[in-house]
Amino acid sequence: MSEQGKSRRSGQPEKSGQPGRPERRNEQRRNEQGRTRNRGTSGGPRQYSASAPSQRRRSADPPRLAAFETLTAVSRDDAYANLVLPGRIAAHRLDKRDAGFATELTYGALRGQGFYDAVLATCVDRPLDQLDRPVLDALRLGAHQLLGMRVPSHAALDSTVSLVRNQIGTGPSGLVNAVLRKVTAQDREAWLDQLAPVDEQTGAASDAALAIRHSHPQWIIRALRQSLANHGRPADGRTAELEALLEADNAAPVVNLVALPGLGDLRPVLEAGAEPGPLAPGSALYRDGDAGRLPGVKEGTIRVQDVGSQLTARALAVVPVGRTATGAQGGSGDADADAPERWLDLCAGPGGKAALLAALAREQGATLLANEPAEHRARLVENALAAVPGGARGADAGSTWSIRCGDGRDLGTEQPESFDRILVDAPCTGLGALRRRPESRWRRQPSDLGPLTELQRQLLDSAVESLKPGGVLGYVTCSPHPAETVFQVQDVLKRHAGLELLDTTGYLTAVAPALKDAGSEPTAPPADSGANSAGNTSQLWPHLHATDAMFMALFRKVES
Repeated sequence: MSEQGKSRRSGQPEKSGQPGRPERRNEQRRNEQGRTRNRGTSGGPRQYSASAPSQRRRSADPPRLAAFETLTAVSRDDAYANLVLPGRIAAHRLDKRDAGFATELTYGALRGQGFYDAVLATCVDRPLDQLDRPVLDALRLGAHQLLGMRVPSHAALDSTVSLVRNQIGTGPSGLVNAVLRKVTAQDREAWLDQLAPVDEQTGAASDAALAIRHSHPQWIIRALRQSLANHGRPADGRTAELEALLEADNAAPVVNLVALPGLGDLRPVLEAGAEPGPLAPGSALYRDGDAGRLPGVKEGTIRVQDVGSQLTARALAVVPVGRTATGAQGGSGDADADAPERWLDLCAGPGGKAALLAALAREQGATLLANEPAEHRARLVENALAAVPGGARGADAGSTWSIRCGDGRDLGTEQPESFDRILVDAPCTGLGALRRRPESRWRRQPSDLGPLTELQRQLLDSAVESLKPGGVLGYVTCSPHPAETVFQVQDVLKRHAGLELLDTTGYLTAVAPALKDAGSEPTAPPADSGANSAGNTSQLWPHLHATDAMFMALFRKVES
């Protein structure tokens, strides 16, 4: 190697008159510790990096890598974080502490994406959609550590740049380093004041400001405001309630568990650190790590299921079945009055409510048909039902449960007036489950609403045709949007004169008396709708009940 090359590698000044950079510039390239200097801000002093190139980490630490891999699967493949992250945690063999860090990092970055993107947009010299997706994912992870977690700035910067250098490349790591250093210029509150100011006189924030402050698209904010109004929430303080709802969407939810009736045992779960659920019978809350390790979860007799979902299934199961409009329980008065009740879960995938319904049906001597149109989801339903004895896919109608893989809209024609209880847990926008599936808020568009409400209408019509006279129909959505809830109820009552709306809130509070103390207010279709609206509907809320925003309406088919 030439002496010239050696002098450049060692960082020593070159002799005057030799080719190369001027002596003064070469002296300033690194400081005495060998740390390189950056360009600094315009007109400001140049600063040195936190470490020399030889000292910089080039590996990604496992919890951050698990979070990064999950975010890239979400952005690249439209995957759901709750399905990807557990596998990445297992693959990297994260202990309890690191798994918790990876979980908070993943879900925090997804929930806060709207705010973090607004911050990043001011720190990047191009539109964010021109960045490679993995680079943007890494920037969001870094921004959440800097502005949403108690991670020291130097640790957040160093670890994120190391992750990018390891997973994407050296070039992008420089960009990420520069951008995140700009993010550190202000704390979270200062960024919010800059990007989403509140009116100084009224203290109110515009929808655009709320969208940044609470990381929800503006159209969802408008939809939730309308939902509160249409579901009977008090007008006084509705603005504050909207913000409470948005904040609840961004809070990490507690794991909800349910023991399948007659099959699951909660005692070992409670001994392992869970606590009894305050709303639903046979339920528990778990705040301490991976619920998959709890007794009974792997076997399927203890299930992870939001308490709102649990309550809708239980409410359907307690409504008396009979031909009279008063709901008096008893046989139908015909030849098969003593035959076991037939239940139908019209939209069963992925199988959570179906498993609970099957267990309840087994206790009551009834049978359940679980219908799911998509083959891969039908397999998920089969796995979910496997813990309930007495059934199998392809089993005959006398089995405790069986599965049909087909379009639920055809059942009204294929099996008219065949079922005593039907659950229509309809496909919907999922606006009620944004805290559990935060990525959904960035995927859904207002244009999704039309096709979904039309599908809901068709499924309801099929269910009404499949329902026996005197039978009970439960319509459920994980969305409070009026178009998917009270307006659907209003319309189905108009289309089917032989359908009556029942006291839904009464049946929900019968299985969960604590709802009476939690502010669950029933709502009914508009009085001038011309529909049979003597009953009511029920809407649960994350900020009031710590459940998903589940909607339910119960109907009975009156004998014509």
